Amino acid sequence: MLSFCFPQMKHQVKTPEGNLTAWMEFVLWGFADIPYLQWFLFGMFFVIYMIILLGNGTIMVITKVDPALHTPMYFFLGNFSFVEICYVSVTLPRMLMNLGTQRRTISLVACATQMFWALLLGAAECFLLAVMAYDRYVAICNPLQYSLVMTHKVCIQLVAASWITGIPVQAGQTLQVFSLPFCASNVINHFFCDIPPVLKLACGETFTNELMIFVAAVLFVSAPFLLILTSYSKIIPTVLKLPSATSRTKAFSTCSSHLTVVLLFFGSAIITYLRPEASHSAETDKVLSLFYTIVTPTFNPIIYSLRNKDVIMALKKILFK
Repeated sequence: MLSFCFPQMKHQVKTPEGNLTAWMEFVLWGFADIPYLQWFLFGMFFVIYMIILLGNGTIMVITKVDPALHTPMYFFLGNFSFVEICYVSVTLPRMLMNLGTQRRTISLVACATQMFWALLLGAAECFLLAVMAYDRYVAICNPLQYSLVMTHKVCIQLVAASWITGIPVQAGQTLQVFSLPFCASNVINHFFCDIPPVLKLACGETFTNELMIFVAAVLFVSAPFLLILTSYSKIIPTVLKLPSATSRTKAFSTCSSHLTVVLLFFGSAIITYLRPEASHSAETDKVLSLFYTIVTPTFNPIIYSLRNKDVIMALKKILFK
């Protein structure tokens, strides 16, 4: 889901041919190279967007209205679903409009705004997944301290920190990218304003920008992922030591959904951005970007509903009340 994950660091200076152009708008090329599939893609992505809104919206509602789900774990899950909806809404509506109208232009301000929110929400998602892992660690490894540690105030602070922490860095990254001069072309070979394809249009020195991408990846991707791995390295041995099979099954069931989403989210990002540079192409990157920006939010509510008895029970109460 993250555009700034694991960049290909390369010191590169681009020299413009002719005069620089002060572009006030860009063209999001998207999938314009397959014109015969435009309406099919529009219909498919529209249905996927509705599924994401309905699925994650349902998770938000049931974690709010069902008293049985008023626990830290489901508080974080509801907020995670909200982040998923926001993240997809940053990219998909614009892509649907471009597919439906064939007007692919986007103003410089709108492009910068889209980039900022995509980066911020991506960082918030990484931190929330780490927070959810910490919540499971406290619940399983220190159950007697759980109610004292994970108070409602602490939960709100952790969610707020997940949102706020990324603001200065991602705002700085966005401003730095759009302060660069751009060459003759204003065509972004992607379906949203991602840092790498926008940087390809920049002239002059881009090494500082690439360095900031790397720092952001360490802060907002690698660090949360390491925290998640650390939490589960302590959770799994503790679960295996539980005396009864019922207790072990219950403990694993509360963690399996979260762990599945973590592997889906971080796994897709790692596969996308750690591929050999020789195998990189704009078309392949666009297709792979769809996976972590759209596929993961689509499967998030399915994973949590099918693998979680509490969510299924709450959903049945609402549907058959």
